[in-house]
Amino acid sequence: MTRTHATTVDVDGITLGIESFGAEDAPLVLLAGGTTMLSWPDELCEHLAAGGRRAVRYDLRDSGASTTADPEAPAYTLRDLAADAAALACALGGGPAHLAGIGVGGMVAQVAALEHPDAFSALTLVGTRSVAPGPADEDLPDHDRATMGRLFARPMPDWADREAVAEFAAGGAEILGNDPDAARANAARIWDRTPGTAPPVQLANQIGMVFSRLDCTPRWRERLPEIAVPTLVVHGLRDPFFPVGNGEALAREIPGAQLLVLKEAATAIPAAASAEVAEAMLGLG
Repeated sequence: MTRTHATTVDVDGITLGIESFGAEDAPLVLLAGGTTMLSWPDELCEHLAAGGRRAVRYDLRDSGASTTADPEAPAYTLRDLAADAAALACALGGGPAHLAGIGVGGMVAQVAALEHPDAFSALTLVGTRSVAPGPADEDLPDHDRATMGRLFARPMPDWADREAVAEFAAGGAEILGNDPDAARANAARIWDRTPGTAPPVQLANQIGMVFSRLDCTPRWRERLPEIAVPTLVVHGLRDPFFPVGNGEALAREIPGAQLLVLKEAATAIPAAASAEVAEAMLGLG
């Protein structure tokens, strides 16, 4: 397996931070961050590469090594992020790509598959839902209120203090049902890649708050039956942020979609589940 150092790619005037695993001439699996590329575990990327794929994870705008402007007033839309995915797939070459998105990156992936169908050959949606941030549709389970109350009642850390940010992430992971130790280590890695300690930039990298200010109109849920590529929906059974009913709805509404429920997972992909998720993704072709 070949793993490159992180680098950047310029597409349509936007810089996107990427990291590639596997042979450059292998079929491409493009992993949209939620919001940073580190939302995708190293282990999963390595399993995809071992399965004969080139796994490329990337940072959305305003995170990691990608273009960062003003996360409090993003001058782009969800459709622009979807166009970034299609442009990046084209820039990396090799024909249509398998596109995967996690969390808010899953929203990007859904819209990208609908707006740029020729760019993608398969779709994986992890821990996401079919409506934009904000109130959920009445038939979809919304965030668990008690969990959200605990999560957002905590005081913010000193964003200039790497260890404080890492501990804040670990505490949030414990509330959400994720692995605190893994979250602590990942938050430190994200902090190291974040361009500055300004709270809005850190929030965009650590929590993805830029999405609360992003224009995500028009709705796309009603268009999900248009998706014609093999699709895998992966969801944690214990996810309190986007409860599993959201994944079940996606699997029902996308024709032929497969549903993989991770019984021991919440919002993050546990390292122990990486091989299972990778195997299911490889099974899409």
